[in-house]
Amino acid sequence: MRILFAAHAEKTHFFSMVPLAWALRTAGHEVRIATQPTMAETVTRTGLTAVPLGSDHRWKQVMEASQDEGWADRVVEAVTRTDGLGHEELFRFFDETTSRYFRTVNNDEFTDALVDYARWWQPDLIVWEQFTWAGAVAARATGAAHARMVWGADVVTRTRNAFLATLDELPEERRRDPLRDWLTESLARHGAAYDETVANGQWTIDVGPPSHRIDNGLPVVGVRYIPYNGQAELPEWLAAEPSKPRVVVTAGVSVRSYFGFDMFSVGALQAFAGLDIELIATLLPAPGETADMAPENATVVDFVPMQGLLPTCSAVIHIGGAGVQSTAAYYGVPQLILPGLWDTVVRADLVERSGAGISLPPGRVTAESVRESLVRLLEDPSFRTGAEALRKDLESAPSPNEVVPVLEDLTARHKSAV
Repeated sequence: MRILFAAHAEKTHFFSMVPLAWALRTAGHEVRIATQPTMAETVTRTGLTAVPLGSDHRWKQVMEASQDEGWADRVVEAVTRTDGLGHEELFRFFDETTSRYFRTVNNDEFTDALVDYARWWQPDLIVWEQFTWAGAVAARATGAAHARMVWGADVVTRTRNAFLATLDELPEERRRDPLRDWLTESLARHGAAYDETVANGQWTIDVGPPSHRIDNGLPVVGVRYIPYNGQAELPEWLAAEPSKPRVVVTAGVSVRSYFGFDMFSVGALQAFAGLDIELIATLLPAPGETADMAPENATVVDFVPMQGLLPTCSAVIHIGGAGVQSTAAYYGVPQLILPGLWDTVVRADLVERSGAGISLPPGRVTAESVRESLVRLLEDPSFRTGAEALRKDLESAPSPNEVVPVLEDLTARHKSAV
């Protein structure tokens, strides 16, 4: 088969797709990665074939230009609450996120170039990152089978289901659907029509632990999460066992790519001063900060791949990034999560409920609460037990290699002639 993965230029989202892409490649299928030009080098460094298309998105510029301080909070509320939101609130969520984010990362130049490329290359299957709807448009326009691949909790679909339920209660003339309207507009440029599989994929590929998946009533192919952090070298000090409990503090790498620093202050590491631990902080200091602002028990480094560092750790403190959270689950490491963006609150709550960690959402975060939570995480053996149970849950999903035959069968059933 010819298989085209589609991902807009956000490397941490793409990294979750790499193990499956390689599984399909080593099974004998031809695999290419369609993306925007700025991410082509990231793709080629994985050993896969990049197809740079269209123009880069301008999401950073949109964020910088936005003066609406309440938008991020409204997003979190919409994807976190499962009931109690009315039609106007749900409509506002899809209206704002579609105009600001979804349309921005799927700019017309990228979408149209992807359709043109798919018409030329004729893929049998298009696997698209959960927010890269350009892949769904290309599949619909060419008749390729297509699957949506989610790297976190499928909260947008859950919120959309709630929105569609409120839409059905309105008179026909008031049934505006910003996501559908945008995708209908994109499809019309290529002679194709919308149906709900364009929003959701003909099926969903989910790398989350089975017990953490949200049931949205859609066909789902579960696949085991395999850590991939990009090209990296492991430092020599990782070859020796730590002499005391090692704790890593990380903010991931997504935000620094936009702003040049991390969403975790080096100065905030003083909350852990005096604890008998080895603190490794993979942080890029904000303007005005230096590594010297960290306590004596901390080492500040720019980057260490989590797949190399976390197996040596007794705990990890992070802001809820899906890659860090999933990698910690893969290695059975207890987690202290300080969530606040998109689905991070939902996923952090799932970790806490599974007994594998502690969640401190924004209203509960103080230097004292973070320090006390870390001490509890290290001293209470139940968190290690919970983290080990979560690791086994994650491992119960089939490996990328094992789902290849499933994807082959689904592709044969869903591919159509156009």
